[in-house]
Amino acid sequence: MIRDWWMCTIVSVMFEFLEYSLEHQLPNFSECWWDHWIMDVLVCNGLGIYCGMKTLEWLSLKTYKWQGLWNIPTYKGKMKRIVFQFTPYSWVRFEWKPASSLRRWLAVCGIILVFLLAELNTFYLKFVLWLPPEHYLVLLRLVFFVNLHKKLGQQAWLVAAITVTELLIVVKYDPHTLTLSLPFYIAQCWTLGSVLALTWTVWRFFLRDITLRYKETRRQKQQSKEDQGRAEGSVDGRTAGPDDASGPEEADREGVLAAH
Repeated sequence: MIRDWWMCTIVSVMFEFLEYSLEHQLPNFSECWWDHWIMDVLVCNGLGIYCGMKTLEWLSLKTYKWQGLWNIPTYKGKMKRIVFQFTPYSWVRFEWKPASSLRRWLAVCGIILVFLLAELNTFYLKFVLWLPPEHYLVLLRLVFFVNLHKKLGQQAWLVAAITVTELLIVVKYDPHTLTLSLPFYIAQCWTLGSVLALTWTVWRFFLRDITLRYKETRRQKQQSKEDQGRAEGSVDGRTAGPDDASGPEEADREGVLAAH
């Protein structure tokens, strides 16, 4: 659905921090450090992201020949055509470039928050509604979300509405779990992270632009002064040059002409 290394990795790492932070609410989030960072981030998520991106890269470079099935001479070609029938007509690369503008940065942060909330809802709904992991509703919900990738852009509002509705269900049926206060050191960590993110946002989209404009203005002024100095120097050079009528021979010629 995301198709971006940076976004997928951020969501993967951030979810592990959420598991650390919410261990006091959901007991199944309490795992060993190697389970968090080796099994989840590196092996499961990392390998899944790598294989997924390589698959997208392979599909985006592949040329499709949309010819009739019975016009293909070989059985191998017919089977390959049948398999490709269930793939998209084309794969388009998309670069998020989150730091290109403030609006895009806020949009990307919003997308990350919605994805993290959707993943958290999976565990909270199981815990609140007493659903075992193998229950068919758990798998059905995930399949429903995966199928939204075909029209995620047009249905982004629908995904956000479903995610918020799921959160409201958790709040309604088990407000006690959600109101368990964060441990003090966890609250400090999230406060520090929020301050750092806000500081970087202000520097990147406000202070940095002001600094760059100030440096550009100074450079233009310095360039104009240098150009003006070169222009004045060239004028002075022409005034005192050898072509000026200021030598003794020229004065003698003028005196002879005046006498005549």
